[in-house]
Order: sequence, then structure tokens, then C-alpha cells
Amino acid sequence: MTTHKRALRNVAIIAHVDHGKTTLIDVLLRQSGAFRENQRVAERVMDSSDLEKERGITILAKVTSVEWQSEATPPTRINIVDTPGHADFGGEVERILNMVDGAVVLVDAAEGPMPQTKFVVGKALKMGLRPIVAINKIDKPEERHSEVIDEVFELFDALGATDEQLDFPVLYGSAKMGWMSADAAPGEKPSMGPLLDLIVKHVPQPSVEEGEFRMLATTIEADNFLGRILTGRITSGTVKPNQTVKVLARDGSLVEQGRISKVLAFRGLERTPIEEGGRAGDIVALSGLQKATVADTIVAPSVTEAIPAQPIDPPTLAMTFRVNDSPLAGTEGDKVQSRVIRARLMREAEGNVALKVTDTEGGEAFQVAGRGELQLGILIETMRREGFEFGVSRPQVVMQRDEDGTLLEPIEEVTIDVDDEHAGTVIQKLSERKADLAEMRPSGAGRTRLILHAPTRGLIGYQGELLSDTRGTGIMNRVFHAYVPHKGAIPTRHTGVLISNGDGDAVAYAMFNLEDRGPMFIDPGVKVYRGMIVGEHTRGNDLEINVLKGKQLTNIRSAGKDDAVKLTPPIRMSLERALSYINDFELVEVTPKNIRLRKIHLDPNDRKKAERAVAAEAAEAEA
Repeated sequence: MTTHKRALRNVAIIAHVDHGKTTLIDVLLRQSGAFRENQRVAERVMDSSDLEKERGITILAKVTSVEWQSEATPPTRINIVDTPGHADFGGEVERILNMVDGAVVLVDAAEGPMPQTKFVVGKALKMGLRPIVAINKIDKPEERHSEVIDEVFELFDALGATDEQLDFPVLYGSAKMGWMSADAAPGEKPSMGPLLDLIVKHVPQPSVEEGEFRMLATTIEADNFLGRILTGRITSGTVKPNQTVKVLARDGSLVEQGRISKVLAFRGLERTPIEEGGRAGDIVALSGLQKATVADTIVAPSVTEAIPAQPIDPPTLAMTFRVNDSPLAGTEGDKVQSRVIRARLMREAEGNVALKVTDTEGGEAFQVAGRGELQLGILIETMRREGFEFGVSRPQVVMQRDEDGTLLEPIEEVTIDVDDEHAGTVIQKLSERKADLAEMRPSGAGRTRLILHAPTRGLIGYQGELLSDTRGTGIMNRVFHAYVPHKGAIPTRHTGVLISNGDGDAVAYAMFNLEDRGPMFIDPGVKVYRGMIVGEHTRGNDLEINVLKGKQLTNIRSAGKDDAVKLTPPIRMSLERALSYINDFELVEVTPKNIRLRKIHLDPNDRKKAERAVAAEAAEAEA
């Protein structure tokens, strides 16, 4: 392997969710001259999709580049990759690390390294990347940069970093205020120049190999005009428009032969066609291929060996997507057929290697396995906005068996920051869910940090309970830890539900008279159907109710004026809350306009038969 001297650097920004990655890249683009002085640019410009803007998180990894020159560094182009900060999108991060030669690890000066930092840094260190540590938000009153640096060093050491990786440079600053410096003293500094200078100095130049053109496809996206666009780093050789190439799968088998129609390079926020083509070491996007996908190798016709692809961690959670068969099916969405739903799911799995889609018997349902509730929730929300209608089952944990046949389940490392007064309640609730307390320490004035190892099964639906128990002050982060022997039954929802016994529009008078049965999920006037869940029962059993019954009218005037019906506001079910609320016999009906809860079997007699059959199977299994 040889390294050509080129004024080029490839670097990834790694951090926990909400530690300031995307804001940092905004400032780097602005200060490097990627924007005109009078150009209007949205805040967090790299979070380009509607869902990313609404939720304030990065979902898809994206590439940008800046041109940098200073008194200390020659003119250099720096390709920067903005990576997702949530563990559910770890598949994105793992692929992206194949494209870069260095990493900037961004850590909050108050919170310190969090679970997602640990997850991604472990992958980066394993690949031999030399990190730069940037302590962000140094202007916070509660900042504790000295302790945070010690925590980062301990984290790197625990993850098996080499002596060279442990000798990392450190910068301090505030991405929001637009500066970084090697000096942690208070007060603003001039710019982000020290960070860009350090990237040029510390990150090695792209390592390239001699030989014909080879490139590992790292991400894939669809474009209405260009078709498939595959992004990756060129390992060897050059690629130009109209060049003939072939595509090899991971095992070296031929996927297709084709011609590159366009070679696109990242220049600031734009993806620009380059007629001269791309050279080894650069990150480019290619269009013109029909079948190539993530982890395939695009090569010159004479090359026969594929580039080894980084193995991806297995999915831990699965849901069943099924055709919507409710009485209201097809009234709000235009994509309802099983073949259309299947095609959309397969297209998603093609571009997202952390997802796995399998068909079930009958062809009316599809099992989708992924990394976590958030990742699957984002997929459901995206499909919903595209006009799809479908039903989704309760998330199920993906189990494994070892060589001895022992059933294994995924365990997650859960980090929770709570006020001291709520720590006991949180520990008690998670202990009931089979969690083990690993560590407990102060995390600021009046706050406690709890680190627990909990089964993924036990964490489904816990987020809402945590917020209730801590009065909205608890912050939970979780990351996959290991597979361990099955921990036994875990209690689920303690209450039953209220089920509509007829089809029609809900009536305020009927709902008012049913308020003592439990809180409602719907407003008056909402369309309901038999088997639809309209509220939560105050007791442990399910109850069928009539929310359609109107007031009896007579021609006799009453002496007094009728009082207006005043209803308690209903519980609003978000998509994530609905998915975590339902049990094994229930579904979430997702449409472009509504999220409804329903029983799988709408007929009460069918429900009783199904529940008896499941109970009998469970009894046989125990016997």
C-alpha cells in the first residue's frame, strides 16, 4: 500500500445525540467560506429531511467538504462526515467509518462521554482511527472539562485503544459561539481555525492502493433524475463519467456490469458533477448503476476481488407490518396493497443494512427487524407521510440460541440522569423489569447518574413511565451491550383497555357517562369501529363499551337549561407511545392522517379463541 501526498483529508464527526455535531459543521461551513456572506442558510443545515428538523436529530449520515488554508496549513480540502448520534442508527455510522482516516470525538463539557459516544468510538478505535477530542459547550456554567477528559481517557482505555490512540490532542470551545482553542480558559476565542488546523496536522492523508479502480459502496439513495446514487471512498485508481465498470458482491460474485453516467463530488452543501473524475482517496458519489447496493464493490472490468466490508451488528428488535384490514381501510391513504408495502420495505432494507425484512406465510404481513424502537418508528413515520396505510404489531425482541441450545436475549446498557429524589423510584421500576444496577454516581448538583444492564424487552414502553416518575426531568440513553441467557417473564401493561362495540362517530354524551371507566384516547365526533381501542380501563381487564349512544330526546321541555357536557381531555397517543403501549393481541393502525389502536381480532369471539389458544400453547411450553 502506498500513500500519495495530496491536499485532502477525510474525517468523521462522532458524538452522542445533542452534543453539537451538526451545529459544529454549520460553523465550519460558514467560517471556511462555503456560504456567501449574504446567503440565507437554515440552522443545522445538514439535517435536511423534515423528520430530522422536527426531532432535532441526525438520522442519515451526510458528507460535506470545506476548503481550508491558514498560516499554519497549505490549501487543503477536508471531507467531513456528519454521523447520527443515536444508537438505533449505528448501522449508518459503521459504514461511514470505512470512508474516513480520522475522527473528531465531540464531548459535552458537562455530560461527558455518553453511551452512543462509547458505541461509535469503539468501532472507530477498532478500525485504527486516531481520534481528536473536542470538548464542546465549555461556556456552560456546569462545565467540568478536567473530569470529562479523564473520563474520555478511561473510556478509550477500556475500549482497547493503542498507546498512539490514547495520546490524543484536545481542544476546548463552543460550537454555538463559533470557536475552538487549545486553551480552556474562559472567554471567547476568534474562530474554528485551531480545529481545522489540527485536522490537517493530525489526520493522516488518505491511504490509497496501486492498481485499477475500486470503490466500496457505503451509502445509497434514490434521485428522480439520476436514479441510484452510490457514495463511497475510492480505494485505488480513478473513475470518470462514461467509464465501464462492474459490481462485485461481498463474496466476489458478479452483480452487474454497467457504465458510470456521472461522478459527483461534495463541495460545501452542493453535490457537483466533475468531468475530470475522482481519484483514489477522495469521497465521491456515482450514478448510472441499476443493481449495485450498500457493501458491494464497484471495480474496473479487470478486477476480480471485492473489498472486505465491515460486519454490521445484528438487529435486536422486530415488528410485523401488515395490510390494514380495519373497516376504515383505504379512506385516508392511497398505498394500501401488500405488494406496494413489501416493495417499499425492501427498498428501505436495500439502503439500510441495519434493517432486515422477511416475508411471512400468506404474504399479507412482513417482519421488519432493526436496531431499536426509534429506528423502526422513523421508518413508520416516513412511510406514513408517503401515503401508506398499514398495521404494526408490538415490538418483539430478536432472540438467539447458543451452541448448547440456551435461549439468549439482548441486554442494553442504560444510562439515566435523574434528580436525586427520583433515583430510588427509577431503580425499583427497572428492577421489576429484570435490570441490574451496575453503577451509581453523582452527575452534577442534585443529580444522580444510574448505569444499569436491562433486557431490551423490559425497556419497551419504559420511556413514558420514566418521564412520569421523574416529573419530566429524567434523561435516558441506551445502547446494545450483549446477549445473555433469558431472564424470565417481565410484567407488561397493568391495565386493560376500553374497546368500541360498534361502528360510527363517537358521541360526547356517551363518553361523558363512561369517564369513570377510564381515560379516553379519542375526541367526540371521531370515527370508531368495532374492536377499536378508544381508552384505558381503570382495571386489569378489557371492557367493551358503547361510545355511540346519544341522549334520548323527547318533546317535553325541561324546567332548567341542559348543562353543556364537559369532557376530560383525551390522552394523545404519539406513534412511539402507541407502539410501546399495545400488547401482543393489539395493533397500531397507521394512516397519513391518524394513529389508531385496535385489537388484532375485531370480533370479540375471535379474540377469546385466539387468547385461549395462546394460553394453551404457553401452558404446554411450561410443561
